[in-house]
Amino acid sequence: MEHGITPLWVTKDRTASLIDRAPWARVDDMPWKDIADGKEMAIRGGYRHLEVWKCVASSERHCLVSEGAGHCGAIHADWFVPALCLPEKKPVFIEDLVLRSATGENVPVYVPGRIGGRAGRHMWVSAADRALWEEIGDEKTPLPAAPVEEGDDVITFDEQEIDRTCRAGEDGRFAGADRPLRDLDQPTGGLTFPRLPVRRSGDPARVTPVERAAASAALGCPPWELGSCADCGRLMRRYGWDAAMYCNVCRSVLNGR
Repeated sequence: MEHGITPLWVTKDRTASLIDRAPWARVDDMPWKDIADGKEMAIRGGYRHLEVWKCVASSERHCLVSEGAGHCGAIHADWFVPALCLPEKKPVFIEDLVLRSATGENVPVYVPGRIGGRAGRHMWVSAADRALWEEIGDEKTPLPAAPVEEGDDVITFDEQEIDRTCRAGEDGRFAGADRPLRDLDQPTGGLTFPRLPVRRSGDPARVTPVERAAASAALGCPPWELGSCADCGRLMRRYGWDAAMYCNVCRSVLNGR
């Protein structure tokens, strides 16, 4: 990491201690013959997609503020594993992640814990998702220089002699003491904001596909009706039937004058 190289730890165990302490990925426990034959290894944990939605009654996702008890009308953003995305996304293969991490298409993100419990989450995401996350959250959280110690880890001791026998190549499953699951599939890092943030650049040509899709979902209009507010540059419903040149905030200010 001192030389600008990002590590990628791969595990097959959902209780591995390296999970969320460094950029990681979990794959299935495949027989070595399948790996030697070139079978692709799908990532089951450690890779997520950012989804943004408007919290209304018609939304397929529940409210992050009321925990599903109602709808706040705000805009939510959260990270989901591919299987829990709407619509469901295809899994990413470990070979593709290695290649895309070298080309910069996939990047690591560290999301600090906001509500007690875990200290934070490491995850691999697309570069476009990270750019959108940093813009809507107005934050850039670098990877921690050292693993963050967590208070919820428990050291166990079963009062048995250490088994020093190498079992590589043997059939069967061999496990030590029980450890808590660290690879959890729940959404993580949720943010809630009252409206879409002001873009740092008012140039419509620099709107990424991810930003356009997020704004389309939040505003409830087709992507081709999106445009920039004539005053502040915020993405809004600029074209189509009954559209406007100014967003609601700017229009209120102008009307007040």
